Formats: sequence, structure tokens, C-alpha cells
Amino acid sequence: MKQLICILSLAALVGGCATPISTREKGALAGGALGAGAGAIIGNQFDRPGRGALIGGALGALGGGLVGDQMQGQEQWQNAQSYEIEEQRRELERQRRELEDLRKDRYDRGYDRYYDRDYDRRNPY
Repeated sequence: MKQLICILSLAALVGGCATPISTREKGALAGGALGAGAGAIIGNQFDRPGRGALIGGALGALGGGLVGDQMQGQEQWQNAQSYEIEEQRRELERQRRELEDLRKDRYDRGYDRYYDRDYDRRNPY
């Protein structure tokens, strides 16, 4: 029976690590480790290091998870902004190419003698 539990635990551990952990999970792990250490030290003063480590680990994991969640939300917001900026840059580049094509077309058709090249410099908008 113990072997079955060990094998299932190992399978759960390996299966859980198949994907990279998120910022929230990293925060929970770090907070849990720090909380368990601090709880064990404080619990040792009352001759209960195990109980102190459990309580400290749980509280640390909760706090670390909350901090990690905030950081993950910030990362997602920054990624969304970066995506929007890149989309706007592409649209501007497309419009610049289109404007240049229109200017070339006007020049090729002979309308250049009616076109004031300095107008664009004097009136950028």
C-alpha cells in the first residue's frame, strides 16, 4: 500500500511540473518556504517547531500567492499594452507605405507639375 501511495505521489509531482509555473505559483512557493522557516523558528521558542512551520507555511503561501497574483496581473496588463503598441506601429507603417505609393502614382501620371512638394513640409497634418 505504501508503494502505491509513493508511486501516485511521484506521478502527481512529475505531472504537476509538466508546465512552467506561473508568477502566482512562484509567489506562493516562495512565501510558503519563507513562512515555514519563520514559523519553525518562532514555534521552536514554544517547543512546537512543527506546528509553527505548518502555520507559518500556510500563511506564507497565502500571502505569497496574493503578491504573485498581483504581479501576474501586472505582467498581463503590460503584455496587452505592448501588443496594442505593436499593432498601432504596424498600422502607421502601412499608412506610410500607402501614402508613399499614392505620391509615386501621382508623380508617374504627370501630375507632378501641379503638386507643391513643399506643401507637405509646411503642413505636416
